[in-house]
Amino acid sequence: MPRTFTPKVVTANDLLEGDVIYLTSEDRWTRDLAEAELITDEAHAQVRLLDAQRQTNIIVGAYLADAVAGDNGPEPTHFREDFRRTGPSNYAHGKQEKATQPRA
Repeated sequence: MPRTFTPKVVTANDLLEGDVIYLTSEDRWTRDLAEAELITDEAHAQVRLLDAQRQTNIIVGAYLADAVAGDNGPEPTHFREDFRRTGPSNYAHGKQEKATQPRA
């Protein structure tokens, strides 16, 4: 019996900066997972992945990551993807520094 398709997002790394990025339904890349397109159809997911993989001047390493619908957009279902969206943990700058800054 075939496995049920789980929703996905297309993710990759920015070619120049290395940041984790996600493909939106408007065909643009974002660093915010909440803006990513949550794909619920397996055939559509494969087409979106192929479209992303052709953008070798922008991204590297595109793949489909499992996700679920959250209150503010897609949320990761695996700890690896949750870790990727927060950035490296071996130094406190970039995304980590912003997370510790008090909000105005």
